[in-house]
Amino acid sequence: MRIDIGCGSSKESGYLGIDRVAYPGVDIVCDINEEIPLPDNTAEFVMASRVLPYVNDLIAVMAEIYRISTHKAVVCILAPYAHSYSHSSNPFFKQKFDEYTPRYLTASFFQPSCSPLSPVVPDYPVPPPPFDYRLLRMELFYQYPFDQSLYETEELDVLKTLQANVVHEIMYHFTVIKKDISQAELEAMSRIQYPEPHQLLERRRLAKFRQDYY
Repeated sequence: MRIDIGCGSSKESGYLGIDRVAYPGVDIVCDINEEIPLPDNTAEFVMASRVLPYVNDLIAVMAEIYRISTHKAVVCILAPYAHSYSHSSNPFFKQKFDEYTPRYLTASFFQPSCSPLSPVVPDYPVPPPPFDYRLLRMELFYQYPFDQSLYETEELDVLKTLQANVVHEIMYHFTVIKKDISQAELEAMSRIQYPEPHQLLERRRLAKFRQDYY
C-alpha cells in the first residue's frame, strides 16, 4: 500500500490519502500527532510532502510512520530547508530539516555514495531513536539565483555553509529497517529511482528551462 500523509486536496495518484481535514479525495481523516489508524506493517511507500514541519513531536510521528511501515518500506519527505529566512521566521513551523536530520533518525547511519553528505553531528551525541530509518537519497533544491547553472556543486556546498537563503527545500528518501540488512543492499537500494511529490514536477521543469536558457 502507498500512503500520502497530509495530502490535502491534491492527493498523489494511486495513494491512500491521510489528512486532518476531510478534503476531497482524503481517505482517512485523522491527526497524525495522535495516531495513524492503520495496522502495523501496512505501508510499502509513504509520501510526506511539506507536512512534517507542522507536527508537534517529530519523533512520535516518525515512530508512528515506522510502526505502519513494512521492512524496507520507503519514506519520502519533502520539507522546507531550515536555513532560509522565509522558513525560520514562519511561526507555524515546529520542526526543522537540513543535512543533519538523517543522523537523528537512526542509530546505524548509512551514507549513500550518490547522495549529498549528511555531516557528522558535532559536539552533542545523537541519542538512539525508537526506530531505524536509513538514508537512501537526499536532494537539495536551491532558490533563486542559486538554482541557475551559474555555480558548480562545490561552490554551492560552500555557499550554503556560509550563508542563509541558498537552499529552499530538501527531500529525503529513507528506508525503514526492521530486520538485518547489509551495506551492499542499502547501496543498491539507494541507486533506485523512487517516486517523489508531484509538486516537484513544476520545479524541475523550471530548473531545466533556466539551465537550457542560460
